[in-house]
Amino acid sequence: MSMTAVLQPEPQPIVACTISRDVQIFDLLIEDMEATLGENWGDLSFADALAFLEQPDADQLEFVAVALDAEDEADLSLVLDIISAAKAKAIKVILIAEDVSPASLHQLLREGGDEFVPYPLPEGELARAIDRVLKPAEQPDVAPEIKNTFKATGDREGVVIPVHGMAGGTGATTLAVNLAWELAIIDKDNPPRVCLLDLDLQFGSTSTYLDLPRRETVLELLSDTDSMDSEAFMNALLSYNQKLHVLTAPTDLIPLDLIGPKDIERIIEMARTNFDYVIIDMPSTMVEWSETVLHAAHVYFATLELDMRSAQNTLRLKRALQAEDLPFAKLRFILNRAPGFTDLNGKSRVKRLAESLGISIEVLLPNGGVAVVQNADHGVPMAEGIAKNALRKEIAKLAKSVHDVAVADVAKAKAKARG
Repeated sequence: MSMTAVLQPEPQPIVACTISRDVQIFDLLIEDMEATLGENWGDLSFADALAFLEQPDADQLEFVAVALDAEDEADLSLVLDIISAAKAKAIKVILIAEDVSPASLHQLLREGGDEFVPYPLPEGELARAIDRVLKPAEQPDVAPEIKNTFKATGDREGVVIPVHGMAGGTGATTLAVNLAWELAIIDKDNPPRVCLLDLDLQFGSTSTYLDLPRRETVLELLSDTDSMDSEAFMNALLSYNQKLHVLTAPTDLIPLDLIGPKDIERIIEMARTNFDYVIIDMPSTMVEWSETVLHAAHVYFATLELDMRSAQNTLRLKRALQAEDLPFAKLRFILNRAPGFTDLNGKSRVKRLAESLGISIEVLLPNGGVAVVQNADHGVPMAEGIAKNALRKEIAKLAKSVHDVAVADVAKAKAKARG
């Protein structure tokens, strides 16, 4: 045997492939694949991919990175066939998309895409996506203490309460999270079932406020609400102390229009038939499905502050809703960081603000101070971390008012049914 034969290295196995119309279009993908896998990957065109995936050599693939741009949308059926062929061999699929419409991306994810990474690729994001899709199945998705143990009942008619900030930093998420928790603990003998939906899909932070992880399950649920049943919905929820149940924002930043009005309608309906209260943390941006949430809401809380940006945005929203003949009357305006009891000048400013906007400011929330921000960073509701804080006390009063109205409405409905 020659020395050359002894030293000849064995060829390294190909564990992944890029599949695209022309991989040279996606030069950053080539760089990231080389940085992550070295030479253990190959490249296929769309035309060759199906034939290769039918060969025994494809059995050793762990994942494929399907890269496409707007030009590929004209023949999306071929891409869908490739995804189906990969899934048939239990090969994970990572979608790399540039300028692809939300509708097409939705369809690709629904038909079997495991991960989506936008192009140009954010630094290190491909490596993180690979780690996620190759995570061993035996790893628990969630810790037992935060796993939702509630079973679907389908017998509720929950009260839907969205919370929408008229400007950034007006306390909408703080109100949504703590209102939901106060409702969950309002009756120790007969606690209501409360669900918190984080529909701020890009920058939602309810998970941070409650120290809950973000999960891929949420994106899977949002990507295919057509086939969503009560079991899938309940499995996507996480529990805080087995009292409050939360649908967090997805792990990655996704387009707000990845989901449409029908998707939101199904999610809200699923939540309200299984919970007594459905609190929704809304994005500050108005999107296509904002109207769907407004119509579903029993009352719509809008937070603002005593400043020009809140006033201008409130006026814009009012004009937009009234121009489209939408139910502006459902909005209840809540002033955060309101002037104190002894600040007479501040009270007159609040009155002038309401009069100039033609609205009624029904709830005044005090400034809770730096303690509120610090408590949010600790990932606990104010009732557990700073129970005596003035802001917490006012949110507890608001929760009691909401609960009293809901209980009275249920009593009236029962009396009417009997009579």
